[in-house]
Amino acid sequence: MTLLLQEIVLAEPRGFCAGVDRAIEIVEKALQKFGAPIYVRHEIVHNTYVVNDLKAKGAVFIEELDDVPPGATLVFSAHGVSRAVHDDAHRRGFQIFDATCPLVTKVHVEVAKLHKEGYEFIMIGHKGHPEVEGTMGQLDSGIHLVEDVADVARVMPTQTAKLAVVTQTTLSVDDAAEIAAAVRARFPQARSPKQQDICYATQNRQDAVKIMSPQVDLMIVVGSPTSSNSNRLAELARKLGVESYMVDSADELQSGWLEGKQSVGLTAGASAPEILVKEVIDRIKAMGAVSVRKMNGIEETLKFPLPKGLKVL
Repeated sequence: MTLLLQEIVLAEPRGFCAGVDRAIEIVEKALQKFGAPIYVRHEIVHNTYVVNDLKAKGAVFIEELDDVPPGATLVFSAHGVSRAVHDDAHRRGFQIFDATCPLVTKVHVEVAKLHKEGYEFIMIGHKGHPEVEGTMGQLDSGIHLVEDVADVARVMPTQTAKLAVVTQTTLSVDDAAEIAAAVRARFPQARSPKQQDICYATQNRQDAVKIMSPQVDLMIVVGSPTSSNSNRLAELARKLGVESYMVDSADELQSGWLEGKQSVGLTAGASAPEILVKEVIDRIKAMGAVSVRKMNGIEETLKFPLPKGLKVL
């Protein structure tokens, strides 16, 4: 088959969000200030390249606090942790730096505040995702997970007079809205989040895919299989009728995907570094692409401050 490939269309925005930037910087600054090893509970962000890069610099990624030696420096990942993990780490006397994304922390604060007012919660999210485990772990009970509309019909809160909805920050905007609508239909008095829980970066990247999809014959999403927001980008493109693949690196690109395609859309999840995007561009160019066109899009300028105690002299 003749290769027709002419153009790569780059999504804007794409790649790192403010929460990911901050989390990676926390680990790097801790390594600079205190030296290796720095222990990190769970992958700091869900990206293979980022995790391997930090491992090479001296970060040690663990899942259980038993694997952290006494007196060590510990960083909580961007996804957040349960109260039990938080309290256990402090009891053990580790020097702790919390890299939880401030937008996830906002959800935790809202849950704690409304819980004191007697609320139960319905959380929209993916079972087993560390962010969901962290948010649900803010309470001992009274928070119920729903993954889809069918779950909404089955959920059984102990009371409905005070019921609030929270969501995982990296969901499909459209899917979350559909599930939230089902919650409101069953529990009309349920309290919606004060602000949309789905983070600005997730929203912006999904909006860019919606704009780009009619312009391309194929969508490539740079992101790791464990990255929720990257998976949602690929799913969204498919729902919009565009053949879509997710790659962790340029090596995973397959020439067969490009056969008969004139234009390829390229985006990256919020935890995927730009260096991987550049490598994918180079690989697609080597396969025949003639030009690269960057879409117009929102310029993200948000930056979150680092925790105290990480200033490097």
